[in-house]
Amino acid sequence: MKRTYQPKKRHYQKTHGFRARQKTKPGRSVLHHRRLKSRRRLAA
Repeated sequence: MKRTYQPKKRHYQKTHGFRARQKTKPGRSVLHHRRLKSRRRLAA
């Protein structure tokens, strides 16, 4: 049986990557809050 999660690097970056986050206002807000928390990784 095929499983539901078939990871693809490109698709993951397209949806959760840094540039994807930069594109939208809410995404930039996510980056801002992750910066405030000093997260090691801001985006995927």
